[in-house]
Amino acid sequence: MKELLKEIKARKVETVRFSFADQHGILRSKSIAAAEVPAALKNGVGFPSSLLAKDTSCKTVFPVFTPGAGLGMPEFEGAADAVMTADPASFRVLPWAHKTGWLLCDLRFPNGKPVPFDTRAILKDALAKLARAGYGFLAGLEVEFHIFRIADPRLRPEDAGQPGSPPVVELLNTGYQLLSEARFDQLEPALEILRANLAALGLPLRSFECEFGPSQAEITLCAQEGIAAADTMLLFRSATKQALRRHGYHATFMCRPKLPNVMSSGWHLHQSLIKAGRNAFVAQKDFLSEAGKRYLAGLLEHGRASCAFATPTINGYKRYRPYSLAPERVTWGRDSRGAMLRVLGGPGDPATRIENRIGEPGANPYLYFASQIHAGLDGIERKLPLPPLSRTPYEEEKADLLPRSLAEALGYLQASTRLRGAMGSAFVDYYCRIKQAEVERFNLGGKDAADGTDSREVSEWEHREYFDLL
Repeated sequence: MKELLKEIKARKVETVRFSFADQHGILRSKSIAAAEVPAALKNGVGFPSSLLAKDTSCKTVFPVFTPGAGLGMPEFEGAADAVMTADPASFRVLPWAHKTGWLLCDLRFPNGKPVPFDTRAILKDALAKLARAGYGFLAGLEVEFHIFRIADPRLRPEDAGQPGSPPVVELLNTGYQLLSEARFDQLEPALEILRANLAALGLPLRSFECEFGPSQAEITLCAQEGIAAADTMLLFRSATKQALRRHGYHATFMCRPKLPNVMSSGWHLHQSLIKAGRNAFVAQKDFLSEAGKRYLAGLLEHGRASCAFATPTINGYKRYRPYSLAPERVTWGRDSRGAMLRVLGGPGDPATRIENRIGEPGANPYLYFASQIHAGLDGIERKLPLPPLSRTPYEEEKADLLPRSLAEALGYLQASTRLRGAMGSAFVDYYCRIKQAEVERFNLGGKDAADGTDSREVSEWEHREYFDLL
């Protein structure tokens, strides 16, 4: 803390944002004047605990003004304060904001008890369990998203609401030319703004790419261990939206916007385990070690239940389509972009890993990672056998179909004894209730698509709900 205060003074920081990831993976923060930062570091920064009781429209789902707040916890009654406690190692100076620092926080109640719905803490618990089994977690991020030029920000009073009207946008290119250098050059002015800001934050940038769809980009980030990779994803998304917005661009991590001709965006999570400083998935004579095969089997075993964390929006399920480079069934393959789980590497290759392709780019990284760790570790602990690989991932009749809706995914999560036991029944019930409230609002007001929640068409409700938020 002393070193942090010296750095704040040396870099002439005037305000510091104390931030935390809510249940949806959205950063919430308070800005503290530099003179008050020492007290904030010592005592924490209060915020209404009801923020943890809200759905994606910021509507409060639980009856917080009743005994126990509908959560069986008196600490939440009356929307009483919870406290952000800063992680000093997370400090950054935001390059796009005037003399502004940033700190990522964990959550406590004023009485010192940890907040049980702190998603960063849930990942820490998963990593601790993995460590007790002798492993560390390594994750590389491959994230698709859209960048548009804002034609109308829609900031008139009548555009406000819960949620408000999303901006009207224009394309930066017309797409459908994967990795086209000419199409990339049309994106480059926005990507250069982004590159400069992300580099100034110290994020481990690897590549910038022109994705298949109109105005669609992909960024990959180098692999990091444990909590660092999840923290990076959180800061990457928030920085992307903020830095580009100041230059007249709208970046969105919504999976499939309701715009003509656009493509779905995915988040492909590359993962492996570390043991004694080495990749535990590497085999000298096989494509995966025994631990890697067991871990892969666990991911398959719990694939449908983990969708609730990897794809936590109604919109994200519009991406699961056959022959679309997105998965449709619970399958695995060797370097197959149609399978849910793509195994990369081979005998003796230190970069051997498993790529999970079910995620949407707006997912909460702490919950996505935790679900993977608990699922894979179950495969190792129970020595689950690995099913045969699939060479026809969209035609595999014996393979389970992925959920067709958020409601279906929540049903699998609620029934999952493994994830319920590992993450806690109280948390699973809490999370499912929040997401079910989202589904209920959609069912009441969002069925402008042809056949409701199972439709492959994106509704106006989804565009309004997610396009600006994510």
